[in-house]
Amino acid sequence: MHDVIIIGAGFTGLSAALELTRQGKDVLVLEARDRVAGRVESQVNGLGERVDTGGQFACDDMVNVMALLREHGHGLVSPAFEGQAVSVPPLPSQSLARARQGAMELRERYVRMDPDDPAIAGLTVAAWLARQPEDSDQKAAFRSMLEGLWCQPIDEVPLWYMIDNDRRITNEQFELQHFPARTMHALAEDLAAELGERVRLSTPARQVEWSSDGVTVATPTGRFEAREIIVALPPSMAARLDYAPALPASLAHALSVWRSGAVIKLFIRYSGAFWLDKGLSGVVMFREPAGLFACDTGKPELPALTGFIGGPSALEWRERGMERVRADFLAYLIGALGPEAAAPLDVLVRDWSYDQWSGGAYSDLIMDMDARDAEAIIAAGASPLHFACSEISPEYPGYVEGAIVAGRTVAEKFGRN
Repeated sequence: MHDVIIIGAGFTGLSAALELTRQGKDVLVLEARDRVAGRVESQVNGLGERVDTGGQFACDDMVNVMALLREHGHGLVSPAFEGQAVSVPPLPSQSLARARQGAMELRERYVRMDPDDPAIAGLTVAAWLARQPEDSDQKAAFRSMLEGLWCQPIDEVPLWYMIDNDRRITNEQFELQHFPARTMHALAEDLAAELGERVRLSTPARQVEWSSDGVTVATPTGRFEAREIIVALPPSMAARLDYAPALPASLAHALSVWRSGAVIKLFIRYSGAFWLDKGLSGVVMFREPAGLFACDTGKPELPALTGFIGGPSALEWRERGMERVRADFLAYLIGALGPEAAAPLDVLVRDWSYDQWSGGAYSDLIMDMDARDAEAIIAAGASPLHFACSEISPEYPGYVEGAIVAGRTVAEKFGRN
């Protein structure tokens, strides 16, 4: 009989487990995958280099993840992004700057709005955008930015939710300011190492039996008992667990209104940073197709670009097959950066759409116009069931920072009891 079982060894589950062990609790973490870190992941590319294929970036304003990186001795790579950004389709530099500025002003405008304003009731982000005075280039840049960032079609995202969500993302530094030299995944492995045998990999939870007497989690390898449980999964995945008895109707509905994002990430290694030689930053901003983006994620000794295909574009591109995704993305880079982009040393592609254990990436979004209280209901849980995830974090929802805050927040409940 453990004090607490945690389902999920992402940054939320690991952070909760570490805080609970500091409180003296007997904790067991069950992870379905054969690795920790959830939507943060690394793989070895064709050149034998380990690179982040999931969540990767942080900035100085994300104080908790930055503190952990320092504590565990992780060096940082901080791309300068010096040089000119490139737009697809092409725009003169002055027009490109105007489109970028317009997109940022649109985002700042809706964040200042009141999500409870009756005037926006029933509006999607796209419906609100259609009413704004910006020109077509600015609106296209805004759509591509949001669909690339949140990996969902803005035609379906409730405006009130996007306002509430983005108000909690308060960084002033560029969110791509740093990435760990040894991968963000390596930081999660460091946290798991502190927990030792308390983390059990390849142990997916199938059923959660719960009552006032405690919980029993059934897995393919056995049954585990605890007084309380934390389900540290994205809402759409938490909703898929078999609960016996069934969850209260309000809680079940609150978990059901989320949808996982669709994204494909490409790590493209080159022999040299040819874009810098041309006075380009390596940043490629796509207004069409929406949701595409590329930036410099290389080190001096390992020149590289990382590409992203997010939202509806990811779902359309994945139907082409990954070989075609490689070829088509390189074709866009050739058009944007020149013929040198045609000769990478290696291209590693990770398709996160419909991922078995996370549902997708980077995070889940509420896609129900009327689910105004879903986050509060999930956070309240139904004792002895507790729920925690980056999506409902009071800070930086959808980011590693938010996952750490969510894990520590739920663990603090136990410390107060």
